[in-house]
Amino acid sequence: MNLVGKKAPNISTGAVINGEEIVENFSLDQYIGKKNVILFFYPKDFTFVCPTEIHAFQEKLEEFEKRDTVVIGCSTDTEETHLAWLTTPKDNGGIEGVTYPLIADASKIVSLNYGVLGGRYHFDRENNTWSFEGIPVAYRGTFLIDKEGIVRHSSVNDLPLGRNIDEYIRLIDAQIHVEKYGEVCPANWEEGEEAMVATKEGVSNYLSQASVHN
Repeated sequence: MNLVGKKAPNISTGAVINGEEIVENFSLDQYIGKKNVILFFYPKDFTFVCPTEIHAFQEKLEEFEKRDTVVIGCSTDTEETHLAWLTTPKDNGGIEGVTYPLIADASKIVSLNYGVLGGRYHFDRENNTWSFEGIPVAYRGTFLIDKEGIVRHSSVNDLPLGRNIDEYIRLIDAQIHVEKYGEVCPANWEEGEEAMVATKEGVSNYLSQASVHN
């Protein structure tokens, strides 16, 4: 499922905010016109790679906030499980100290709508029943959603493969640059470097300058 360039699927579900408070109807709509969003999915609470990523996002939270960007995590666990993990110390494998929202997707609908669920629902017409086939957790999907609610980036890692958090900061910088200057950002672009005009002349000038510097 490719969501890039499309409206981000609506979310209205339970979540834990500020590391301690359960809310019933957490929605992305609250950020429309106000904030960019990094929405990331992870497989499961009380696991192994997941806490390293969750803490890594927290460590970079100030950098995201400088860019008018909120970070939101999501897994197929319940709010109560999120809260239990959020109150478990680091030295016991917990994520105590994490302050950004963690969405509870026990129904798996959010993960399904974003195309990251490691399985699918199946309807048995003969017995008129639903069942789930596959791995009932989310892959490591990450989505950059702009202030208008449009998905500008998506990526999905397999379960054992952790993310590089700095790459999402770079992508936000690129998105901000495109919005502000109308230029496009070439390979390996970082904030402060030259971008290019999206024309034949623009790419020729950029490649010529790159050749000079190399």
